[in-house]
Amino acid sequence: MPALILATASEVRQSLLKQSGIRFKTQAARIDEAAIKAAMLQEGATPHDIADALAEYKARKVSQKHADAMVIGCDQVLEFRGKLLSKPKNVEAAISQLIELRGHSHKLHSAVVIYENEQPVWRHVGQVRLEMRNLSDDYIAQYMSRNWPGIADSVGAYKLEQEGVRLFSRVEGDYFTVLGLPLLELIGYLTQRGVIEG
Repeated sequence: MPALILATASEVRQSLLKQSGIRFKTQAARIDEAAIKAAMLQEGATPHDIADALAEYKARKVSQKHADAMVIGCDQVLEFRGKLLSKPKNVEAAISQLIELRGHSHKLHSAVVIYENEQPVWRHVGQVRLEMRNLSDDYIAQYMSRNWPGIADSVGAYKLEQEGVRLFSRVEGDYFTVLGLPLLELIGYLTQRGVIEG
């Protein structure tokens, strides 16, 4: 069976796979996400396609060095009112983003692409809709003082597995997809291929 390599430095994604009892190695793929997003947005690409492309770029890059392995690339984008929001650069940007999102719903697109022998062999993009409570300015400021910089690597300035769950009144979709990895679909494919037992 081919070795599994997770092409991300995301501790959350690594933890999800470890807790599932899946054996894998990690090698972060360094790609220019901002440039890829900007180019695709200029071409009118959808958030779904951008998430998929970013995951594929990561899988492809690592697969070029490990063609004999099965490489898993992942990425997640946040869509709000038809536009993409990126990871906030600082506390002020994170507060502004939560103020913009409060009282409204947004979508997370979480993509996973698997490469083998430098070719894509499987892909999936999960989608989740989250409705944020109409939070007060005071609560947002307090939330940020308690949680920054721990949420700096999160595209929405929240982590649902932590205090971020208190920001929401409704979540429609798969919990693992919110965390950035459509785990059930991934496990299904790996089981079908005989890479893991099931």
